[in-house]
Amino acid sequence: MYRPYHPPADPQLVRELTQTQQELRTHVRLLPLPKEPEFIAGCDSSFPTPETILSVFVVLRFPSLELVEKVWHTGPVEVPYVPGFLSFREAPNVLRAYEKLQQKPDIIMVDGHGIAHPRRMGIAAHIGVMLDMPSFGVAKQKLTGSFPEPGLTRGSITPLTDKSGELLGEVIRSKDKVLPLFVSPGHRCDQATATRLTLACLRGYKLPEPTRLADHWAEEFKKELR
Repeated sequence: MYRPYHPPADPQLVRELTQTQQELRTHVRLLPLPKEPEFIAGCDSSFPTPETILSVFVVLRFPSLELVEKVWHTGPVEVPYVPGFLSFREAPNVLRAYEKLQQKPDIIMVDGHGIAHPRRMGIAAHIGVMLDMPSFGVAKQKLTGSFPEPGLTRGSITPLTDKSGELLGEVIRSKDKVLPLFVSPGHRCDQATATRLTLACLRGYKLPEPTRLADHWAEEFKKELR
């Protein structure tokens, strides 16, 4: 698979970003939701060009998953690409997109990781802390940890753990015989809630509806930028 070339990261920048992540991590709280959500948001970001980022929010009524609202924001990329620190590229634009929502959600499902991250600070945790909103991540690829392969049938689940056995997330087969998803809490959400809501939002596709629709509308909104 082609991967664009990125110059080596500036060591001083890496130190600063690491320190900021460690500070943000102290604010993470993994808790069950106090009540069932009425509205759930999906969030996805993409890069139409190397210099621009597009962030999308969709808000769905839960549990019917009726689309209530969709918004997007595009802006310049403000931080260079550094592996493990993608949230710093995405978060500023994501927060500006969130500000456009008229119907604020009860919880945000983010295309990306929550605490299933080398420093326990993936994009879902980052956004959750910045907004002080319940959040969790649903990712298509593993970033850290190890797991036993879940069964091939939809709904099969195995734990994602680090070397010490700490639970980082759960690996969920969202559709028969497709590659699994990696689900982890971000902020003001626990693993059980993240897994339950992911399963409740499946409608026959690999991705749960909030992030699937956010991804779909990201592609549609990109056409408006051309």
